[in-house]
Amino acid sequence: MNTDLEIEHLVKEVVRIARQAGACIVEIYQRGFNVDTKIDGSPLTTADRASHELITEQLSGLDASTPVLSEESSSSDQVDRMSWRRYWLVDPLDGTREFVKRNGEFTVNIALIEGRRPVLGVVHTPVKGLTHWSCAGGSAFREADGSGPEPIHAREYHGGPPVVAASRSHARGTLQRFLNRVEQREGGYRMLSMGSALKICLIAEGRGDVYPRLGPTYEWDTAAAQCVLESAGGKLTDLQRTPFRYNKDSLLNPWFVASGIGSYDWCSLLEGIDEKSH
Repeated sequence: MNTDLEIEHLVKEVVRIARQAGACIVEIYQRGFNVDTKIDGSPLTTADRASHELITEQLSGLDASTPVLSEESSSSDQVDRMSWRRYWLVDPLDGTREFVKRNGEFTVNIALIEGRRPVLGVVHTPVKGLTHWSCAGGSAFREADGSGPEPIHAREYHGGPPVVAASRSHARGTLQRFLNRVEQREGGYRMLSMGSALKICLIAEGRGDVYPRLGPTYEWDTAAAQCVLESAGGKLTDLQRTPFRYNKDSLLNPWFVASGIGSYDWCSLLEGIDEKSH
């Protein structure tokens, strides 16, 4: 990315595209949809496909020279990606399980990756009419329908029972071991369960302290929200405390911890129960 003007233009356009995709998803959400099953057992709906097609077309129109990698892209695109230095990374409907359950906790995630880092991120929550966005080196914002943008900041944890964000639709066994250790060290915790990238945005807004994801995710699940979180002062790392990087050999993410400002070592609470021992 070359100039502040280019960044400002891209952010505005990507927010527009994410909201347009969100409107498409909501229309399908309200009138009904078909649910198929992918090879990995995860659900796929009419809305996933429609959002993918809309976003891919719009991003290509915005900048035809920058390729798009979406969760619903073809396998050939996923092979070609290894030569890309700059590309769009998209989850057209993050939280399909929540979409199928009709609880509203799903998002549209669009990130721009440069040099293996997310440098622009937009997370739109269609049912809530809520959008989070940021670009690397800038501030993070949220905007509810008609309210105007407001800056957001992650908070610093100072001890005591933390607020822990957790996935609503995934197994709790390993998470409970983490929570038991939090309770022993800090005297308790309060848990907020929700779907999709909303959990990372919760940390970015300063409404939660930590989100340990102790299960499988893919690069398109985290990139946009990571950009928002880092711009808000927080961090998203693997269990070795290394910030996530993208366009790896495998699109599968390792387990991770998203947290706010400060040096509290959440990963130390996962020693001995990491993904290799699970």
